[in-house]
Amino acid sequence: MQEVKDTGRALVRITYDGKVHKTFRGHKADQRFANEVRVLRHLEEKGCNFVPRLLHVDPSTLTLVTTNCGSRVDQLNEERRKELYDELEKYGVRHLDPYMRNITYRISDGRFCIIDFEFATLIDNPHPDEPEPPPPDPTRAG
Repeated sequence: MQEVKDTGRALVRITYDGKVHKTFRGHKADQRFANEVRVLRHLEEKGCNFVPRLLHVDPSTLTLVTTNCGSRVDQLNEERRKELYDELEKYGVRHLDPYMRNITYRISDGRFCIIDFEFATLIDNPHPDEPEPPPPDPTRAG
């Protein structure tokens, strides 16, 4: 397994078969886990094809397994980044962490994708127990 991210909030690893394993930890880990599962299920139900698909959910370890949406994107026109997150809202989801770190590129179909939904919210049906959004992106000026 390749470790992709190891922070106080999550450990993300990719297995050799390409599946993404995300284990939540830290402050409100159970709520962030439940929120990401809820949002990904909603997006799958709505037919959104540029987000990960849930393959396995383990509430006892706060781990989820998803499909892989490609590799991270280092550069993207600001207008295109905004278009991606606006497109997500057409499926009833506001990301609340709309930064480059959550955009990937899936080479199999040439599609930019969005990942990491632990702070997202459903627009049509807001959930009162959603976790607080993350702090602003420190790499972004202003």
